Amino acid sequence: MEPQHKKRSTFSGKLGFVLSAAGASVGLGNIWRFPYLAAKYGGGIFLLIYIVLALTFGYTMITAETAIGRMTQKSPVGAYKSFGKSKWLSFGGWINAIIPILIVPYYSVIGGWVIKYLAEYIMGNGEQLAADGYFGEFISSGGITELCFLVFTFLTVIIIFGGVRNGVERVSKFMMPILVVLSVLIAVYSITRPGALEGVKYFLIPNLSNFSWMTVVAAMGQMFYSLSIAMGILITFGSYMKKDVSIEASTENVEIFDTGIAIMAGLMIIPAVFAFSGSDTDTLQAGPSLMFITIPKVFASMNMGGFVGILFFFLVLCAALTSSIALTESAVSTFQDELGWGRKKSTVVVTVIMVLLGTLSSLGYGPLGGVQILGMQFLDLFDFLTNSVMMPIAAIATCLLVSRVMGVKKIEEEMTVENGKFKRKPIFNFMIRYLCPFFAAVILISSVANAFGWISM
Repeated sequence: MEPQHKKRSTFSGKLGFVLSAAGASVGLGNIWRFPYLAAKYGGGIFLLIYIVLALTFGYTMITAETAIGRMTQKSPVGAYKSFGKSKWLSFGGWINAIIPILIVPYYSVIGGWVIKYLAEYIMGNGEQLAADGYFGEFISSGGITELCFLVFTFLTVIIIFGGVRNGVERVSKFMMPILVVLSVLIAVYSITRPGALEGVKYFLIPNLSNFSWMTVVAAMGQMFYSLSIAMGILITFGSYMKKDVSIEASTENVEIFDTGIAIMAGLMIIPAVFAFSGSDTDTLQAGPSLMFITIPKVFASMNMGGFVGILFFFLVLCAALTSSIALTESAVSTFQDELGWGRKKSTVVVTVIMVLLGTLSSLGYGPLGGVQILGMQFLDLFDFLTNSVMMPIAAIATCLLVSRVMGVKKIEEEMTVENGKFKRKPIFNFMIRYLCPFFAAVILISSVANAFGWISM
């Protein structure tokens, strides 16, 4: 029997899809990456550009991928194959399918770091985390980083074994409300610290003097990363969506969730760091180390910092888990659809891949630190290959699939099935044909140029 003839799992309804898709979108990209990029590229002006891009570029890609998934009832490889047998269509499907398989191992390593920090805060060791050199010693330790990575992987896989409705959807429905409540609580606490108001102003009020072309490029890259575009996830989740659920309304809800959490993350981190550093924006530009080096120092300087540290890293853990679940689900779905395997077998194989590739990333700063490719440790290499190279190419492939092969009419038909709405159709048609492939190409070229030192971002 061919895989497509088997009864496909579905979400229970709109809420199941929205919270699962939002869970996929809301992850480390929102809580850690968004604030430091916003700080680096102009605060309020970066936020404004990001919102505009999310409502145009982001909306278009989410809509296209979800509609393709629901239309074909298949994961990325099968979805692309539904429209022809040419080599580039096969390539487009496979690149969308491979991305989550490569991302989730190193993502789980960072998830393991979050577990370690949460555990230390719970045990009352917040001051220890704030010490100079702690993070570097921890990630180079080898054994403890591997253990934390395996614990995070185990949590993800257990949920995937539960299936679409009882695993992915149920956990998303539980975790997303918690995530929203914790975000609000920590943001309120942060903005009420003495000296934090300057940080709020910097983040929320656009200042045109801070604008540059790199602000646009950085906002495009972040939106890409944040909304889970071009990872195969939304095609997979779309294939689990019932026909009576409005894609347009669901997309709007995902946009609101994602952007709302990103803004909350900015309000959690930027005002607190401003208050801690005396309005020194350089402190915010610590990049990836912001969450594991700068933030513990900020919490250590606060009253109730230990308790806030527990809440913050629990929030980050929830966000990281919902994203890793979505990535793993997309990978499992591909094995089920393309090889005709059962869910358990597919999950076991994906788990083995996660452990093998994740171990390279986990040990890449310790025992395997001497092994570098293109001057990068394994984690940085996987991050570069997926986010900077493969995802923009996957996005371009999706744009070409819709505009050159399927035709936008097919998307319109899928959007309006069972009286569904397509209010932003003109925006969609223009973006998918012209601007989205251009933006994706800009991200690809600028990211690669930055990685090789040709430009500085």
